[in-house]
Amino acid sequence: MLQTFLVSAAVLSVCSLTTPAHAQTTNRAIQGFGGITFGTSSTPFVGGTSAAPTFGGTVVAGFLPNLQVVGEFGRMSDIKPPLFDLLGYTPVGLHVTAWYGEGGVRFISSPHSGVRPYGEATAGWARLNTDVSGFGAAAYEAIEEGLGFLNRTDPLLGVGGGVVFQTGPLAIDVGYRYKKILASGLAATVNGGDYHVNDVRVGVGFSF
Repeated sequence: MLQTFLVSAAVLSVCSLTTPAHAQTTNRAIQGFGGITFGTSSTPFVGGTSAAPTFGGTVVAGFLPNLQVVGEFGRMSDIKPPLFDLLGYTPVGLHVTAWYGEGGVRFISSPHSGVRPYGEATAGWARLNTDVSGFGAAAYEAIEEGLGFLNRTDPLLGVGGGVVFQTGPLAIDVGYRYKKILASGLAATVNGGDYHVNDVRVGVGFSF
């Protein structure tokens, strides 16, 4: 609740200070963001949602008045397959994290306004890393060795949208992203296919 209140207050503050439309002439920005990833378990008898933090940075540059080129890098801290939600009832823990980088295009509906809705599409690569806990030292090394086959670099596709609230050079970006990691090899077998990640985030950055 506190996090939601702070985000709402920040957005309202920026909106109240938003400068006139003719002052918003920049079309380049750099931003840091944080948020949560979430998804609904598909495992029988394990309902609800799981959430984990994500963070990263974004750079955008104008290509056309309503079109920007966007680049992003970041980390998703826990995107384990739904099957492993069952481990929540055991001393064993399994975590799948991903560092990723991607690029694409962003369409801006009001490029010179202080309130700018947008939509984007991206593609890139994600590096999957798997870790376990809850085993003895002797078993841990053997298990870690086996899990090394799950650590792969696979293609990543993404779409999303949001709204940028700007006053002067300062901007707050509230948005949503859907990312699909095209898993291959053993990672795809364990996960039952591709990884699907929902991401809600808030970013703070500067235009220049």
